[in-house]
Amino acid sequence: MGQRLFAGRIGRAALGTMVLALIAVLGWWFVTGWHPSRKDYIFQGVDVDETQGAIHWPTIAAGGADFAYVRATMGTDGRDTRFAANWADIDAAGMRRGAIHVWSFCRLAADQANNFNTNVPHVDDALPAALLIDFSPDCTSHPERALVIAEITRFITMVEAHTGKPILLKVSAPVEAAYTLSTGVNRPLWSMRNFFSPDYAARPWRMWQASDVRRIDGIDGPVRWNVVAR
Repeated sequence: MGQRLFAGRIGRAALGTMVLALIAVLGWWFVTGWHPSRKDYIFQGVDVDETQGAIHWPTIAAGGADFAYVRATMGTDGRDTRFAANWADIDAAGMRRGAIHVWSFCRLAADQANNFNTNVPHVDDALPAALLIDFSPDCTSHPERALVIAEITRFITMVEAHTGKPILLKVSAPVEAAYTLSTGVNRPLWSMRNFFSPDYAARPWRMWQASDVRRIDGIDGPVRWNVVAR
């Protein structure tokens, strides 16, 4: 009797473990495959950087990405090693493309704008350039709000003179909480929050990074997936 009871408990424990493992697998599959409904957001795409390595852009295009943003420059002298290849290959795959600059609170705006303008060619049909503004562990400086807004405005003026299009501001929630840039800089917003529409800015977002864990054919590892507001 005791042995049968013990064996039954072991069997139930094993079954419970299997059920939990199956739930975990299904959860991982759902999370990494999820994207907002095409009915709600017609235009959807990716943004990438050198950490994704070589990307097969025809596969990305065939998989449903309408556009791609690629990191181009960082601060005053940082350059993404994959930018030139991605920039050319996105266009060859028939996708719309845009370039991203990563802001540094520790560098002057004019020098950052020169870095972007020097390394990103003017292309008439390119998407508006994007400025990613987030705190970084390699720069602990947090200047006062008026100075930050003035510097970002200077950067925007210089880059827009080069690209001929209004810039997109990709502002993280911590930066918005510290500086309320959405009220200080009047440019379209690109907000970020996994799975749930972001509401941390004072104005509605124009683009939403809806997931940074999605996995798609053509890219090794997770990719940031974005949608455009109607």
